[in-house]
Amino acid sequence: MFPALSQAPGDTDPLQYADLADLSAAAPIIVHATIKQAIKVDPERAPNAPPGTQRFYIIASTNALIRGQGGVGETIRYVIDLPLDARGRAPKIKKQPFIIFARRPSSGGDNIQLIAEDGQIAWSEVREQRVRSLVRELVDRDAPPAISRIASAFHVPGTIIGEGETQIFMETETGSPISITVLKRDGQQKFWAVSLGEIVDEAARAPVRNSLLWYRLACFLPAQLPAASLTSDIAANARQAQSDYRLVLRDLGNCPRSRQP
Repeated sequence: MFPALSQAPGDTDPLQYADLADLSAAAPIIVHATIKQAIKVDPERAPNAPPGTQRFYIIASTNALIRGQGGVGETIRYVIDLPLDARGRAPKIKKQPFIIFARRPSSGGDNIQLIAEDGQIAWSEVREQRVRSLVRELVDRDAPPAISRIASAFHVPGTIIGEGETQIFMETETGSPISITVLKRDGQQKFWAVSLGEIVDEAARAPVRNSLLWYRLACFLPAQLPAASLTSDIAANARQAQSDYRLVLRDLGNCPRSRQP
């Protein structure tokens, strides 16, 4: 995880959409800040610091609040473990701008707590805009929720050979359902779509890559339909449901990350 802590983004940002989505979804507070002081913490006072790191007590000035109900003060304070190089030196971060992904600890005040060991990433205008776009999606009242599991899946053959419809229903962390419908009509190419809510939306479409709905599906769906989710007693229909599910996964594509979620 550590390379993202102080790595400045170049022309090609090493952080993928899923990396920023993982951090943004988990962080109730996101701040663009500049480091004012980075005070070394004696190893004796940081016995749980990961090997090969130096713990710092950070005092930073707030440049902009990207996410955070109730806001934050002009100054924020937090602790971070920074990786040491081959010569045992930590990166120099004083006066450098970062995007901070954090939560409020019980101690309150100016203190915040990073949501992950790499919850401090180098700032750039492009990165900030990417994070702001993600936050807008996350806080939208119609935002697709995180998927808990695939609840059920079944295939219904059509009246003409080759036609049919597969429906896959998912449970989510908020209780709002998400469903996938895969359709094959006579003379038409097979297509699929995602519906949010109780009613299957005939106007629904497949999600755009690097959108929040794409992230919820591509990054968290299992590699195959769980056997318990297949409701058909007919083996051919169960096989077709699995085949249609694989089509969905192929179309979604992989979910690249440069950090571990």
